[in-house]
Amino acid sequence: MFMTLEIELDGPVSTIWMNRPELHNAFDENLILELTATCVALDRDKDVRVVVLAGRGRSFSAGADLNWMKRAADNGIAENQNDARALANMLRTLAMMKKPTIARVQGAALGGGMGLAAACDIAIASTRAVFATSEVRFGIIPAAISPYVLRAIGARQASRYFQTAERIDAARAREIGLVHEVAEPDQLDARVQEIVAALLQGGPLAQAAAKDLIRAVDHQPINDNLVEDTAHRIAHLRATPEAREGIAAFLDKRPPGWIKE
Repeated sequence: MFMTLEIELDGPVSTIWMNRPELHNAFDENLILELTATCVALDRDKDVRVVVLAGRGRSFSAGADLNWMKRAADNGIAENQNDARALANMLRTLAMMKKPTIARVQGAALGGGMGLAAACDIAIASTRAVFATSEVRFGIIPAAISPYVLRAIGARQASRYFQTAERIDAARAREIGLVHEVAEPDQLDARVQEIVAALLQGGPLAQAAAKDLIRAVDHQPINDNLVEDTAHRIAHLRATPEAREGIAAFLDKRPPGWIKE
C-alpha cells in the first residue's frame, strides 16, 4: 500500500503511477521515499522487464510540493541537505535501474518533474506536455536534476533554460533532445506501447549491459583503454547463455526464449 503511488502490473510491464492528481503529482518526502523503494523493488523483480513512469490527472509532475518547500525553507542547512540527498538518491535510483524505463508525460513536467522525465531512458510526451526548470524563479537552482537534464539537452541549452525558466512545449522538448517522441493525447498510450513492444524484443541482460555501456563510453576519449573495455564487454556477453540463445534463435528463425508468446 502506498500513500502517493499506484503500481500497475501488466505481464512483464510495470507502470508506476504518481497518484497525487489534486497536487499535480508534486513530490514531498513521502513520494520521494516511496518512488525510491519502488524502483529498487521493481529492478529486483525478475518478472518485470520494462518500467513506465506516469502521472495521474492533468500533470506528469509539478516538481516539489510547495508545502514541502515551505517546510524546507524553515529548516536549517543540515535538514535541507538531508532532503536534497533523498531527492538526488531518488533520481539516481531511477536513472540507474538495470531495466528499461519510459517516462509517459501527458502534461506539465516542471522542475523535479522535468528531472524525472530526463532520468528515464526514454521519454514520450503528449503535445499538451510542457516542461521547465523553474527553480530560479523561487530563488533556488535545479541542482538535483541537473545531471539528467544536462545529459538530455546538453550544457548549451541548459545555460538558457536553467536561467530563464522558460516553458518548453513538447515540440521544442523534442527538438532539444529532452523527449524522444511527441504524440497527440489520444495516441500517447499507443506510442508508449509501441516502444514497450520494441523493448520486449531485446534480451534483458543485453539491455542492462547496453545501459552500462552508454555510461562507460559517453564523453570518453577514444583511446586504447576504451577500445579494450568495449572489446571486453562484447566478448563477455557473447559467452552468456542469453547471447547463445539469441544467436541460435536468429539462425533457427524462431523467437528467443525471453519473448513470451
